Amino acid sequence: QVHLAESGGGLVQPGGSLRLSCAASARNFSILTMIWYRQAPGKQRELIAVIDSKNITSYASSVEDRFTISRDNPKNTVYPQMKNLKPEDPAVYYCHTSLLRRDYWGQGTQVTDSS
Repeated sequence: QVHLAESGGGLVQPGGSLRLSCAASARNFSILTMIWYRQAPGKQRELIAVIDSKNITSYASSVEDRFTISRDNPKNTVYPQMKNLKPEDPAVYYCHTSLLRRDYWGQGTQVTDSS
């Protein structure tokens, strides 16, 4: 069983920065591949960043060079750092992982355009 809790969302302006967090309750967090998605109103959920157990990362082209994902295994937490935010970035951001063929999602954290 894995519980995921995102935090860090808020109001942002184009060009701004924000760091989200996903805290996981999992004894074996270090072996988990952690994935971030986002979903804007009226749009499909979009995979934006992945970090695996070896800290290998990959990004969607829409966020590459602007978003950086990292993890802190002792804290069971993964962090997407977002910079140079664009008008298309506001969305609900979700953390996801899989373990023993089960999928786990957090409740999401909202990133809103303040302009």
